[in-house]
Amino acid sequence: MRILGIDPGLRTTGFGVVDVEGSHLQYVASGTISTQHLTATALPLRIKVLFDGIGEVVERYTPDCACVEIVFVNVNPQSTLLLGQARGACVAALVSRDLPVAEYTALQMKQAVAGYGRADKKQIQSMVQRLLKLPGLPGSDAADALGLAITHAHAGTAMARLAHAGGEVDSSRMGGNYRGGRSR
Repeated sequence: MRILGIDPGLRTTGFGVVDVEGSHLQYVASGTISTQHLTATALPLRIKVLFDGIGEVVERYTPDCACVEIVFVNVNPQSTLLLGQARGACVAALVSRDLPVAEYTALQMKQAVAGYGRADKKQIQSMVQRLLKLPGLPGSDAADALGLAITHAHAGTAMARLAHAGGEVDSSRMGGNYRGGRSR
């Protein structure tokens, strides 16, 4: 299974692609989509760049599913709204290409990757490097996106086992650290 992780941001959106076979993770690609070349007042153009950029990533790497970080509420409501719009562009790009989309919080990703929900950016970068056997540290946005893909690989495997053991899994009734996200 090929998983695309997305760490949405209005100025820089990270993406990471991993292949999963059983418990083996294989790095495929990672990078960022940047809108920093556009002015802050060009919000519609930034949204278009993100939508188109995610579409190009999907076409190039042909993932089977995707996962996106859930937006947290900031101290600054304006920043939260802008981030939500960037996230919406990413999710819309994914579902418009018929990809199932799962959602995870930053806390869930940090727990899955580093074993600690308050891990900092450097710890996430280091653990992603180790888990995927990368020759160097990935950038922070790409590391977060790869971390989300790793989280989904672990959570998806657990949910599939539960479904196989006892029928369908109702993710809305799941307890614990992982909760199935919204899908299409």
